[in-house]
Amino acid sequence: MIKDRELYALSVRLGAMLKQDKKFITCAESCTGGWVSKTITDVSGSANWFERGFITYGNQAKTDLLGVQPHTLEQYGAVSNPVVLEMVRGALSAADADYAVAISGVADSNGDTIEKPVGTVWFGFSARDREPFSQLMHFKGDRNSVRRKAVYFSLTTLLTTLL
Repeated sequence: MIKDRELYALSVRLGAMLKQDKKFITCAESCTGGWVSKTITDVSGSANWFERGFITYGNQAKTDLLGVQPHTLEQYGAVSNPVVLEMVRGALSAADADYAVAISGVADSNGDTIEKPVGTVWFGFSARDREPFSQLMHFKGDRNSVRRKAVYFSLTTLLTTLL
């Protein structure tokens, strides 16, 4: 099980890298409900590298705050590659940040389907100077475990791939 101290340590490393480069990050979160943003801002001084976070749990919030197109949501559903790519682009633009992560997934059986079972999570990552990319993950566990694993994956991917 991933511990809070592991998430905190990742956030410290992320913050140090961003602060050194004088860069800012933003998060667009659905199934994690702001947990990535919370983990980043647990680090003292995070205002020096964290611009803002968007908790876009509902589809209307994704449209209103991030510019996700209604037809994209209708055609693919909120938990999809096209939606997280629109989310990450929208977050990067709306926050005027240098890096962004977007997360949309199914954390429990309240929203699962045969095509998108519990643990299905799409991630979008982007930097100002690069094309966004996405990643699909399938996590095992209960609601808390799926969400915690999504936070961990977000932070490790930011550290190893994007920065």
